[in-house]
Amino acid sequence: MSIKINRTAIAVTIALTSLQAHSAGFQVSEHSASGLGRAFAGEAAIADNASVIARNPAAMTMFDSAQISAAGSIVDPSIDVKDHAANQTAKDVAPLSFVPAGYYVQPINDKFALGLALFTNYGVTTDYPTSFASGDLAGKTSLITVNLNPSIAYRINDQFSIGGGVSLVYADAELNRHLGRLAPLFSGSPEDKLISMEGDTWDWSWNVGALYEVNEDHRFGVSYRSQVSLDFEGDFTDYEGTIIEPKQKGSTAVGNLPVVLPAIAEFSGYHSLTKEFAVHYSVQWTQWSKFEELKATNDKCNYNGMSGVCFMKDEKYEDNFRWAIGGTYRINPEWTVRTGFAFDEQAGKPTLSIPDSDRYWYSAGATWAYSSQLSVDVGVTYIHATETTFTEESSAGELTFTSTGGAVVGAAQVNYSF
Repeated sequence: MSIKINRTAIAVTIALTSLQAHSAGFQVSEHSASGLGRAFAGEAAIADNASVIARNPAAMTMFDSAQISAAGSIVDPSIDVKDHAANQTAKDVAPLSFVPAGYYVQPINDKFALGLALFTNYGVTTDYPTSFASGDLAGKTSLITVNLNPSIAYRINDQFSIGGGVSLVYADAELNRHLGRLAPLFSGSPEDKLISMEGDTWDWSWNVGALYEVNEDHRFGVSYRSQVSLDFEGDFTDYEGTIIEPKQKGSTAVGNLPVVLPAIAEFSGYHSLTKEFAVHYSVQWTQWSKFEELKATNDKCNYNGMSGVCFMKDEKYEDNFRWAIGGTYRINPEWTVRTGFAFDEQAGKPTLSIPDSDRYWYSAGATWAYSSQLSVDVGVTYIHATETTFTEESSAGELTFTSTGGAVVGAAQVNYSF
């Protein structure tokens, strides 16, 4: 019986950092409506509104007046996961979510600019039915991160600018697991809780960027955002009393769990081919190989004979790339339209909690300039996730699962220049 519970604890740990819908691993890319409409192609070089702070602070030197931008993205995933052994499918395991963001750029003079951004790079909410046969491996998971990022930029000369910033990253996590197919072993029902954990934490990170303007029609941007090492501290509850000493049902202990949010680097280009039409592209690299291990500890825990360990799991992740290309067409002074395509490589070996896969983005969007000061951006993207079949070890032996689906993302943004 102890092995069965240990498998559950492993799955709970993985789920802390799972993402079921938008980007590879557990990354969130939805920083702006303008960017969404071009599949975030060219984001480190375009600088068409203040949201560029999230991708390249050096591009703030391109603003000649202060600007504020407020964006909101709605993510509607449609992810189904089938348990082949039980012939049961959990539908829409990733619920509708809202991703807000806000930005402010303030030029100081022709050399310096300051900025402030509020957005997220990682986060998820997933919810499997409480009656799911593999409820001991997958239940409800919520991970929310918020990044408060002040930045500064400096123009060295007419062509070259640099920038950098620091970030305060706050994270909150909550999860629950149920007995599922283990219910007969505990004389319970599949809906009964097995393990739960909740907690929050925060840490600092930093980012830098550079912008090279060949001329007003051609420019390149590069940026780097450091990894964030979060140390979660939260209440871990063992409802069946098999891990926490003394082993009693409903025991609670404060668990410490380090989680790495990987570093991100991006290279972008922007080229205005005519007065009306421009092409842009990006290559983004995420250092997923740093995501090596998940290990929660407390002196009262005894996991598989390891004193002081509540649960542990080695991860199999590799660095991945995201490739994007897009085009922008200016119809007239009031209307601009854009489109884009992106390929997001799979980052990790698929599991029930993280059914990662290759993702394809198909995007379109538009900007309406109400006046020289006020503009509105809208964007929409369909994300196709390739079908993934994978196996997991459980109390019933090796189980096979298949994940299918995708997501529709819509966003709107308002920009105002002072």
